[in-house]
Amino acid sequence: MSRSRFAIFAILLSLSTAADTARAGEAEAWAALRGGRHVALMRHTDAPGGTGDPPGFRLDDCATQRNLSAKGRADAARIGARLKSERIEVERILSSPWCRCKETATLLELGPVEAEPTFGNVVVLSDQREFLVAGGRAVVGKWTGNGILLVVTHGANIMALTGILPATGEIVVVRSGSGGGIERVGRLRLD
Repeated sequence: MSRSRFAIFAILLSLSTAADTARAGEAEAWAALRGGRHVALMRHTDAPGGTGDPPGFRLDDCATQRNLSAKGRADAARIGARLKSERIEVERILSSPWCRCKETATLLELGPVEAEPTFGNVVVLSDQREFLVAGGRAVVGKWTGNGILLVVTHGANIMALTGILPATGEIVVVRSGSGGGIERVGRLRLD
């Protein structure tokens, strides 16, 4: 086999392996969600404008923040419909106090949404990062419900908790691990 054919074969094999790994992670995530007693960490859906928020933003005024696009609102509704169609029992929904997270959580139409300050944006609140991450770990570690705890937050928060930087609208399914850690179970891209 020539070098170029071997290189093409190796690339195709690695792409196939990556796709198989992603599907395995999806299967594990769906199984965990169907079984309950897990935490689903979801990044808010599409909110254009880069990262963070405009200078002078205020949490009590959505007009001063980055907000969901029409695509982001449609994706949130579609993700919620998919979770309902899969009969995922969401027992509690927590959200970052940022408007884009609260709106994503509300548009899922899976139940009442509670704003939880510990899931506030760790990039914007960088001086509180350690406190927020510890609070997020504590929330995951204490989850004992029969259903799913769904947390809608920011990509940087999920990265700090799991080591995974999810895409907008992506869900990272986790459970409490040994020693107060967080154990990753799988990932879902539903948008």
